[in-house]
Amino acid sequence: MSKVTLRRKKIGKGRISLFLDIYPPVPNPDTGILTRKHYLRIYIFEKPRNELERLHNKETIELAETVRARRQLEVQSLRFGFLSNRMMNGDFIRFFEDQKERRTGSNLENWRMAIAYFKSFAGDKVLFPQLNETFSEEYADYLLSAPGIGRNSRPISRNTAVSYFAKYKATLKVAFKKGFIPVNLGEIIDSISVKDTHREFLFQDEIQQLVNTSCKSDVVKRASLFSILTGLRFSDINTLTWSELKGSAGNYSIQFLVDKTGSAEFLPISDQAYNLLGQPKEGKVFVGLKYHHVDTTLPEWIKEAGINKHVTFHCFRHTFATLQLLFGTDIVTLSKLLGHKDIKTTMIYVKIVDKLKRDASHRIKLTVEGDLVSKKYLRAE
Repeated sequence: MSKVTLRRKKIGKGRISLFLDIYPPVPNPDTGILTRKHYLRIYIFEKPRNELERLHNKETIELAETVRARRQLEVQSLRFGFLSNRMMNGDFIRFFEDQKERRTGSNLENWRMAIAYFKSFAGDKVLFPQLNETFSEEYADYLLSAPGIGRNSRPISRNTAVSYFAKYKATLKVAFKKGFIPVNLGEIIDSISVKDTHREFLFQDEIQQLVNTSCKSDVVKRASLFSILTGLRFSDINTLTWSELKGSAGNYSIQFLVDKTGSAEFLPISDQAYNLLGQPKEGKVFVGLKYHHVDTTLPEWIKEAGINKHVTFHCFRHTFATLQLLFGTDIVTLSKLLGHKDIKTTMIYVKIVDKLKRDASHRIKLTVEGDLVSKKYLRAE
């Protein structure tokens, strides 16, 4: 059984890098190569000069120890996907292609193109541990951006995107049945709608209506508003623990482990977002939060607030992204806040904001003596 130890290494400029020493070594999730050292990409000051640096060291070491403990548990329980022999060297694309070979006729060509587009998004090799809801969501967004590949590079239609994503989902279901992935992603992730669905979001006045409206579930209300203020998905919020929250007033952040890379990441959050969490405790932050409870509570709360929109929990993430752009946040920063690996995924929100601006440009109209402004004022002299 591998043992996970937290170690330190000087990296210059008075800083010390923290990393995990895993022995015996385990395969790297991306390359399959046996790896002993796992760098967390965080550091502490070798000789802290003031209270701020001492606080930084204390919180960073706590984070690193949390990561180490989690890694040790994953090793012991074999829950770390790439420790499984089937997952360790499992190439999903090869598995995808194997499913293609089971098809014939025109259906075979459709599968071939579906795999070609998947490769254009993800590259030539994708290991099973890399597959999750976020990855799948970004792939769906990629297909909906109508990319063109091949010699003609012609954009694909929405119906084609629906077809290619359906083949991806079908392959995920088979992978789950055969034990290559631990959860049935093919059932969990949403299909691409045949119709061009509108990404629903709330305006700030509608958010205020929610704030002012009572909800029969306090935890659902707090989690919803927290998603609006941070852009986090339900799955991220539901698993959030107090040990992942760091900082003090004006400088709060969530420090968590990215499943794919194993690196520690920081997401700054506002004081308002932090205050929604209540008094610090241990374990999960949003105790009692269940998705089926959200499904039944949310529609009633939205209706009670007088909002005539079909709002799901994921709409709160869309709300965060859209309002950030409307308030002037640049696309690169927003992409990082949303955790997108490709900025093209974030560009979908730019299209939404552009449409809002176009609609707004037509709202101011002038009249002269009861009639629309005469064309003579609009003609070039």
